[in-house]
Amino acid sequence: MGMIYNRDTFLQTIARQLGREQILSDVHRPNWNYTPQWTVFQGYSQEELLSALEAQCSRIHTDFVATTADALATTLKQVVEQYGGGPIVTWDDQRFSEYGLLPLLEAEWPSENVDVHIWDASAGRKNIEWAEKANVGITFSDMTLAESGTVVLFSDAGKGRSVSFLPRTYIAIIPKSTIVPRMTQAAAFIHKQIEIGRIVPSCINFITGPSNSADIEMNLVVGVHGPVKAAYIIVTDR
Repeated sequence: MGMIYNRDTFLQTIARQLGREQILSDVHRPNWNYTPQWTVFQGYSQEELLSALEAQCSRIHTDFVATTADALATTLKQVVEQYGGGPIVTWDDQRFSEYGLLPLLEAEWPSENVDVHIWDASAGRKNIEWAEKANVGITFSDMTLAESGTVVLFSDAGKGRSVSFLPRTYIAIIPKSTIVPRMTQAAAFIHKQIEIGRIVPSCINFITGPSNSADIEMNLVVGVHGPVKAAYIIVTDR
């Protein structure tokens, strides 16, 4: 373990350079007179946030597909086929059952010789090996940011982050009710969970479409270090 030397002297020097005494008591969050981060899409209905999300998807190279809960299984199958089919890797997530997708994952696709792997916490690294081989990774979005077109994923034992990072194609299933204006609301929600004593996942991923980079001469290249393609399937009646 590293040692800290001359910390008090160092902090006192910084305080003097700032023209004030060193603060020794707890620091309280200031009450700002103006908070512009809360005004983006303020007062928008879920339908308006959905429209904003759709518009943003066109900018982040992400396919936008709207469907209903009853048609979700059929829609998901069609989208996967458009991207070349399996192998497929998914989370071990109760929502796949709640939305009637387990027959597709556990029976229909396997009967058509489409390999489907549902994340198994007891399998350890074998899950990552499956994700590396998969053509399509499928998860639900826990929160969805309309402004940036970002899905927020809360990892846990059955929800490995490799499902959204390693396959060639990533598909996020987005219940309309998960859509919020922007990062502000997501951060506030996470802070609130901590304040009331709830356990927050150690890994929370913010994913905005397929991977991309413009580091080299400002030329955008999509699919550099993760999924080459991405699709958001929005369940409009949930």
